[in-house]
Amino acid sequence: MSRFPYFNRSNTVHTASSKPLEIPYVLDRSGSLSDLSDEKAKSKSMSNSSSMRGRMVKKICGLFETQSKSSSIARSATEESVQSSKSKQGNSKLMKLDSDFGTPFRLPEAEDRVVVYFTSLRGVRRTFEDCSAVRMILKGFRIWIDERDVSMDAGYRKELQCVLGEKNVTLPQVFVRGKYIGGADVIRHLFEVGELGKILEGFPNTKPGFVCESCADLRFAPCWHCSGSRKVFDEDEGLLKRCMECNENGLIKCPDCCS
Repeated sequence: MSRFPYFNRSNTVHTASSKPLEIPYVLDRSGSLSDLSDEKAKSKSMSNSSSMRGRMVKKICGLFETQSKSSSIARSATEESVQSSKSKQGNSKLMKLDSDFGTPFRLPEAEDRVVVYFTSLRGVRRTFEDCSAVRMILKGFRIWIDERDVSMDAGYRKELQCVLGEKNVTLPQVFVRGKYIGGADVIRHLFEVGELGKILEGFPNTKPGFVCESCADLRFAPCWHCSGSRKVFDEDEGLLKRCMECNENGLIKCPDCCS
């Protein structure tokens, strides 16, 4: 017997092998074929739906393209008609201007100047913008302009109404050498076609940046007799009377600009 009992083979216990059981793998082809058929059907349905969506998108795009084409054609036609009407109006205006400026209206005592009737009030935006545009166009030729603001003196409005023979007159109105030219549309057209410079030939040029020292180009100054109050004290009667030297706003015409 051995000294070490644990080396005795007879006492060893043989246990069963602990290897895992091998389960054979069986491929279920029926399930895989059905899955493949389902996937093909899904892909076909998706492709059909995508193709239908693509067709619908193309149709919608085609509708918008046809609408845009028709609108562009209509716009071009309207623009051509507007341009042709403008050119016809411009030609008719030029024909009128060629024959002694087309109108019998004449402004007295204005044969040596350019007169513009305008307003400086902003009550009517379109009128104010037209007046400002005409004044800027004429000042660009660097000539002296006799500007008559009807909002500063009611006498200018009455004067214009008498010359044109109408009670309701539009502003601005331009006279060159006493001859009536027209309003804002006529001045813009003459300036664009280059005829306004020919009409204004012969007037002396002013210095760049020239400003009247007496009125700062406002053409009016406060009345020196009443200081703009429109009232004068009569020492003989001891009463306040209406100043006869100024207008309804207590202003007088600048002696340097309006002489």
